[in-house]
Amino acid sequence: MDAVQNFIQAISTFVESYIVPPQLLIYTLLGTGLFLTLRLMFVQLRYFKHGVQVTTGRYDDPNEPGDVTHFQALTTALSATVGVGNIAGVAIAVHWGGPGALFWMWVTAFLGMAVKYSEVTLALKYRVVEDTKGEAWRGSVSGGPMYYIERGLGKKWKPLAIFFAFGLMLTSFLTGNAIQANTVSDLLHSEFSMPRALTGVLTSAFVAVIIFGGIKRIGKVTSILAPVMALLYIGGALIIIVINYDHVLPAFASIFSEAFNPKGGVAGVGAGAFMMTALWGVKRGLFSNEAGQGSAPIAHSAAQTDEPVSEGVVALLEPFIDTLVICTMTGLVLITSGVWNQTHPSTMALDSGDASYRSFDVDGSIVDAASPSSIKVINGVPVYDASSSRFSWHEVPVEKLFVDDAQTSVFSGTIDVATAIATSDDGTKYSILYGDAIENSAPLTTIAFEKHLGRWGAMIVILCVALFAVSTAISWSYYGDRCANYIFGYKAIVPFKAVFIAFHFIGAILSLNVIWNFGDVALSLVTLPNLLALLLLSGTVAKLTKSYFERKPWLENERVHQELKAKGKL
Repeated sequence: MDAVQNFIQAISTFVESYIVPPQLLIYTLLGTGLFLTLRLMFVQLRYFKHGVQVTTGRYDDPNEPGDVTHFQALTTALSATVGVGNIAGVAIAVHWGGPGALFWMWVTAFLGMAVKYSEVTLALKYRVVEDTKGEAWRGSVSGGPMYYIERGLGKKWKPLAIFFAFGLMLTSFLTGNAIQANTVSDLLHSEFSMPRALTGVLTSAFVAVIIFGGIKRIGKVTSILAPVMALLYIGGALIIIVINYDHVLPAFASIFSEAFNPKGGVAGVGAGAFMMTALWGVKRGLFSNEAGQGSAPIAHSAAQTDEPVSEGVVALLEPFIDTLVICTMTGLVLITSGVWNQTHPSTMALDSGDASYRSFDVDGSIVDAASPSSIKVINGVPVYDASSSRFSWHEVPVEKLFVDDAQTSVFSGTIDVATAIATSDDGTKYSILYGDAIENSAPLTTIAFEKHLGRWGAMIVILCVALFAVSTAISWSYYGDRCANYIFGYKAIVPFKAVFIAFHFIGAILSLNVIWNFGDVALSLVTLPNLLALLLLSGTVAKLTKSYFERKPWLENERVHQELKAKGKL
């Protein structure tokens, strides 16, 4: 498994250094969002109410082409977006970028509403309706960026469409699948010492049962899971925010002040880097709401409608629900409770990907450093010279090490970095040490909930992580199988799902940093071609929008809906 992790890390470094630098992703995502917001005259504000009305089902006509209702299409997409990014991703953003990162998540979400509207409208405009001869597992419609790139921009753009489809299929294995399994296994291992492999087997089996039933089964499951898990998590977060009501205004003050003049997250204390804060806010905002990535349009393409804009207005609700509501809840819980920059009792496996070696720069910043050959520890305290790199957990140096979970017996001896083994002065060998360390990802959010709601609070996060992760993987399997269908034909759908389940298990047993980093790289590769297509087809979106709101076709749909309801056919 070390070879796999090293290979993934090498690819991630190469892509971020030479192909898609993180700063490029920020500029293109925010720039495209701003352009579409202005081009469509703030569509996210003007048609928000109409999006809510369409989602309620009052304009649904089951005789129109598609596989699922507007609401089921939204919940399928939300099941993919409302996931561990809301619990783990926000914690990671604050860990690296400080409270100010939350502001940039908001900016990404607001501009992302216009992006999501545009990509879903185009997906419905250029989707393909197929005769599946009763084979429900195949789905009767296929849509997404690969279709509007090829059909909207022309045949000469098909290579880019294929590149996008292949890239998103790869992303489905990682961002929407392996990362989800990784977060569940990380949390269950942290909370219950549950073997990561066992968690992978259980969640893989559940996901397999659902995804082999096709989009109709996926839509039915997510229409139940998405509302339940969102309400459960928001309810718990609101209780904590109310408990810490006197810290809410100071929290908002720190979010706004540190957005432009950041002090840096705990993993980069003293750095004061504006780009670090903005980068992590945008990266985790994009991961959370997926605006611009081109994934959600695939789920929305299955909606029963013959009006592209009617689904576009539904889609613009996603970044609002996902980031402006749920991610904000997580951010406020972390900041108001104060747990984000505090140390917590931690179990540290020396061979874990969460262990690293860092040093202090001349300005006091914590920076990556080369691993030492060994570290001498006296009465629990690591001994370093001025230039030595320090043993760190979640990128922050650990001050004292113990050999027991209760932290009653300090470790004295030597840590051999190459073998990841600590040998005490009496010759006893340890692969795991204990100490107070900075937490990150879902375990950090769990600590915040448990601090105020006791064990019930921890159970809320654990349950929500499991539900979020599984529902996200379920939805992403559909995104990937549509890509496989586009490239190879419907016969590739079943083999794709088998590989998808295999990646789910692999994700459960890899380290957090490796799997998240590679997921970010895969995400950035598919985002850029999609944003290019959105810019080139923005005129088409503007024309469709103008036509729809001039014609008001939803009024006829409402009449038909009421007639069918009166006849008992709904």
